[in-house]
Amino acid sequence: MTVPTLHADQAARAAEELRLRRELAAVYRLVAHFRMTDLIFTHISARLPGPDHHFLINPYGLLFEEITASNLVKIDLAGRPVEDTPYAVNPAGFVIHSAIHAARPDAHCVLHTHTKAGCAVAAQAQGLLPLNQISMEFYGRLGYHDYEGVALNLAERQRLVADLADHPAMILRNHGLLTVGESPAQAFLRMYYLDKACEIQTTAMAGGSKVVTPPADVCELTARQLSGEDDSSDLQDDAAYDLAWSALLRVVERIAPDYKA
Repeated sequence: MTVPTLHADQAARAAEELRLRRELAAVYRLVAHFRMTDLIFTHISARLPGPDHHFLINPYGLLFEEITASNLVKIDLAGRPVEDTPYAVNPAGFVIHSAIHAARPDAHCVLHTHTKAGCAVAAQAQGLLPLNQISMEFYGRLGYHDYEGVALNLAERQRLVADLADHPAMILRNHGLLTVGESPAQAFLRMYYLDKACEIQTTAMAGGSKVVTPPADVCELTARQLSGEDDSSDLQDDAAYDLAWSALLRVVERIAPDYKA
């Protein structure tokens, strides 16, 4: 009687892996579409369900616009492939990701970028300012990690985790941006708006005028509203992120229908 259960479990796990592969591949294509890539560098990793601590990540050497569900590489917590693959993996690129995956059970997806706006704000002493409603999503919810060189040293992982703490996003000073999510979709939407917040800041400060920020209590309220933590407002919009993700999937279906392959 145990064999059918085993087969059912295996089938369910395989179906979930395929779903995650397709969602992660869609995120890679969206990062490419919105010009948030750095050639073949940076990564988006996703944890697979189960006790094995396996993850999906991009093959080293492929552009994000070349990523498909089937060419994502399954790796272990050390960044080593656990299945036969014709593709190489950059273990050093997984240093940041492995630390966060290991420390944060909720961080099923970790997304890292080197965008122009993100790198610009990462070089500014004051960090991200609450200059706009978009920026305020991250008010009091953003970690900062000081630059220690290219992430090739395993000892840095403990400090990365401590600096991220329980935040949904982090600015890697003199480096770039990072978001986590319970799904690839959530990590992408957070990155989209974190990068947009950085674009707003660099544009606002380029004019040379003094910038205006709302009072701290307004910034905190806005952050709670945008993160779904607020229950004091008269109206709620619980469907916003799901609707946004559905719309983004329609974009991927139009511009890169091969992502599911």
